[in-house]
Amino acid sequence: MTETRQSAPPVSRRERVHAIIFEADTPGGKFFDVALLWAILLSVVTVMLESVSSIKAQYGDLLRGLEWFFTALFTVEYVLRIFCVERPARYMRSFFGLVDLVSIIPTYLSFFVAGSQSLIVIRALRLLRVFRVLKLAHYLGEAQVLMAALRASRPKITVFLGAVLTIVIIVGSAMYFIEGGENGFDNIPRAMYWAIVTMTTVGYGDIAPQTVAGQSLAALLMILGYAIIAIPTGIVSAELVRKPAGQVSTRACPVCGAEGHDHDASHCKYCGGEL
Repeated sequence: MTETRQSAPPVSRRERVHAIIFEADTPGGKFFDVALLWAILLSVVTVMLESVSSIKAQYGDLLRGLEWFFTALFTVEYVLRIFCVERPARYMRSFFGLVDLVSIIPTYLSFFVAGSQSLIVIRALRLLRVFRVLKLAHYLGEAQVLMAALRASRPKITVFLGAVLTIVIIVGSAMYFIEGGENGFDNIPRAMYWAIVTMTTVGYGDIAPQTVAGQSLAALLMILGYAIIAIPTGIVSAELVRKPAGQVSTRACPVCGAEGHDHDASHCKYCGGEL
């Protein structure tokens, strides 16, 4: 009897591109990701150097050319990422999808708004992919825990910020009434700005109360500020204690491109696609 062998289904071009661009477990994917990280780093350094007037005067044309080269490179990469996922809209709405898009917009925006190319430094956010490239999956797990704790803390922090805003309005209005325009508190919004600066213990010093009543109110607000700063830290810390870290895979979903799945997951937790 002859043994029949089932041949593996042919790999499509989109699947090959996906394996290179989204996966870090293959030699091609690892090489692509390392090259991408270097390109991101060099593009950010290029923008930083261009902001130095002496360097720009001498090497301005070269730096501008490199800036457009990296932008063209990242534009092609972004188009390929959209091409190789089955649901491009999901990838485009994801965190890294939005970062990838925003990282290429400033250069094109510079045609209409002068100096907007300096916003290219947002590409530094793309360096977060280093955790996946270097297979530091346990760091991805910790990041998932942190994000979950922040989401769980959202209602409490929202209420807290509402209380802080109320205090700022009341104290700002009171300081406007006590000090008045002759002491720099020209209007209630400016007095609210002073209240925020004082409560956060920043203390720029551009506006300061001159009367005894105003200084007494400022002292109370400073003491209150120390207590207020500790509250959101306690809220997030409590949520972090409740959520133990789990193992996270470095695989990317071939349907939507999402990452951060559990190591034993067989389907994407965002779109349901098979991993």
